[in-house]
Parts: sequence; C-alpha cells; structure tokens
Amino acid sequence: MLNNIWQFLVKSMRTPGVRKKIIVTGVILVVFRLAAHIPAAGIDKNTLTALFAGSPLLSLLDVFSGGTLANFSILALGLNPYINASIIFQLLGYVIPSLEALQKEGEYGQEKINQYTRLLTVPLAALQAFGMYALLKGQHVLPGLGPLQLLSLVITMTAGTVFAVWLGELISEYGFKNGVSVLIFTGIIARLPITIGQSASIVGSQDILKVGIFLVVAVLIIGAVIFISEAARQIPIHYAKRRTESGLGATSYLPLRLNQAGVIPIIFAVSLVLLPSLLGQFLANVPNAQIAAAAKAISTAFSPQSVLYSVVYFFLVFGFTYFYTAVVFNPEKIAEDLQKGGGFIPGIRPGKETEKYLSYVLSRLTLVGGVFLGTIAVLPTFFRSFVGSNNLAIGGTSILIVVSVALEIIREMEGDLVMGRYDRLIR
Repeated sequence: MLNNIWQFLVKSMRTPGVRKKIIVTGVILVVFRLAAHIPAAGIDKNTLTALFAGSPLLSLLDVFSGGTLANFSILALGLNPYINASIIFQLLGYVIPSLEALQKEGEYGQEKINQYTRLLTVPLAALQAFGMYALLKGQHVLPGLGPLQLLSLVITMTAGTVFAVWLGELISEYGFKNGVSVLIFTGIIARLPITIGQSASIVGSQDILKVGIFLVVAVLIIGAVIFISEAARQIPIHYAKRRTESGLGATSYLPLRLNQAGVIPIIFAVSLVLLPSLLGQFLANVPNAQIAAAAKAISTAFSPQSVLYSVVYFFLVFGFTYFYTAVVFNPEKIAEDLQKGGGFIPGIRPGKETEKYLSYVLSRLTLVGGVFLGTIAVLPTFFRSFVGSNNLAIGGTSILIVVSVALEIIREMEGDLVMGRYDRLIR
C-alpha cells in the first residue's frame, strides 16, 4: 500500500500540471499557516486557551476558521463570513428571479455571484468581528477597548477574512479546486496533533474499554465515509449512431454519486447551527435581565451537547445535501445534452422522460447520502458523553471534511494524470 502511494506521488510530481497544482497549493497553505500565528493585540493567551479547552462550541467554530480562532490571530474569523455570504446568495437565488437567471448563465453568472459574495463578506466579517470581541470581552479574555482601538480590531479581523478568501480563491484558480475547503482541511490537519494529545489524556482517567470502543467506531466511520464518498450509481447511456467493432451501438455510463454535494453541506450546516448559540452568548451579558435570561436559555438549548443542537444539525445537513445537489447537478441540462448527442438511457425516452428518470434516481441517492452525512455529523455528540471528552464533539465534522476533501484532491490528481497521458499520446 505504501509503495502504491509512493508511486502515485512520484507520477504526480512528474506530471507538469499536477506538479504545478501541488507546489502552488503548498506555498499558499504555508502563507496561510504563517498568518494564522500572527496574534491580534490585547489577548490574554492563558485565559483564551482555558476558554477553548472547556467550550465545545468555540472548538467547533475554530475548526471552520482553519484553526486560527484559538490563537485569535489576524485571521481569527477565518472563512466563516464568506461561507455565510455564500449561503445567503444560494438561498436568494431561489426567491430573486435576477439571481436565479445569473445562476443559469454558466461561467459568467457564477463569476458575478462570486463577486457579490465577496462584497457581502466584508460587512458580515465586520459584524462578526464585533460580535467576537463582545463574546471574548464577556469571558474576560479581551479587555475593554476604546472606540479607535475597537475600530482598529474590527478592520484588522475583516482584512484577515478578505485575505483568507483571496488565498482560497488563488488555490481554486491555480491549485486544486474548492480552495475554501482546502484551507479548512489544512486547519483541521494542523490541529490534529493537539486534538489527539488532548483525547489521549483521558485514557488514564476513563475506562480503557470505552476509549477502545470509540477508536474502533472512529475507524469504521472513516471507512464508511470513504465508501459513501466513492459510491456511485452507473446509469447506462446508449449511442445508436456510434458503432463499435461488433457493429452495435456504443455504450457508456453516467455516474451518479451517492454524495453528489461533497463536503459543502457540512460546512453550510455548521455555519448556521452555530448562530443561535453565538447570538445567545453575545446577548447573555446585556443589562436587560429578561433578554439576558432568554439569551442564556438559547445558548444552553443550542450547545453542541444538547439534543436540540443535534436534531437541528442533522436536518440542516440533510437539507443542504438536497439543496447543493440541485445546484451542482442539473437533470434538465444532462437530458438535453444526451438528446443532442444522440444518446439515450435504455428503456427511457429522450427529453422530458430522461430528465424525470434522472431526477428520480438522484433523489433516492441523495436521500441515502443525506441521512448518512447527517448521522455521521451528530454521532460523535453522543459518544462525547459516553467517553467523556469535549474533543469528541467535533470528531464527526472533522472526519467528514478531512476524508471528503482528501478524496476530492485525489480524484482531481487522478483526472489530471489521465489527461497528461492523453496529451502525451496526442503529441
């Protein structure tokens, strides 16, 4: 196995296109990790460390900042504002006809939506920066700041988010696709030694049998995530006008993946499910007693250990799986392209019937994929109380992101290697 991995890496480095992607992505990730260790001014480091050690919510939020929030660096907000802006425009595309038209205009429309998303990211980042300041001030991690100092902090954190988004887009353009997911993946991997060390520290104080059960389940979950990510329904496509050596029409296959949306539903779902708890913690220290009491109740109800949090998280993952699958896969366009190319699915009439059939199959596949992703996302929350470690509350989300992004990168590299072989044959 190690020999196969080594051979794959050697082939990748020998292929110019893949080598360029690896080098460019690596350089950008080094810059990102260096910037993640530039601290913002006025932070009590010891208090901040203690706060994150005892808060699964902040630890989970740190995952999606790319590991920058725990250090409260200039990139403390990470990519959260950009993800929230993306969610807003994806949802608005279903209610605003002009945005819906842009979504259907292909590359040009997507570029315009990306531009609007970047613009919306700036005010969202400023708002979240102020909210994070108020949250940490209430926990006595940050001292009270004057107006100019607060403005300087908000501008610095907003600029950090814009810088992180720019790095992600550089990766998407010159390196591997979906640079935002790659940055989040890197943040999880960078914090992996710390998380493993903290988890290992419970072995001495917990039942070793429980820890062993959890490790076995973790390995099974990783295997299941890989299986679901790679699983696909092969739809046969027959081309009557193309002839093979036997004189029969050529046949190919249209693969419909069980998890068509990849890791995006998890990222979107966590960004939304964290909002009530963050808002509750933000309002918990206001002078009005009634508002403060309601805020504390909301914060408790949506804590990562609560049943309500798990239920909402599950349905958000499930819903976003359907939602994003509809965005990335268009049965109407596939059916139209097949008809234009003279292809058809055996037993299914071209055109509308093909579109209905593809929608039906995709809906059933997405049902299984959405239930699986939602279950894996909330499963570690229940194991947290079983083993007794706060770190396990983020295990499922981290595993899903790491495995899914790694598989996407490997698939992209394999595709580039195949294209490289074709290019050499043509020459």
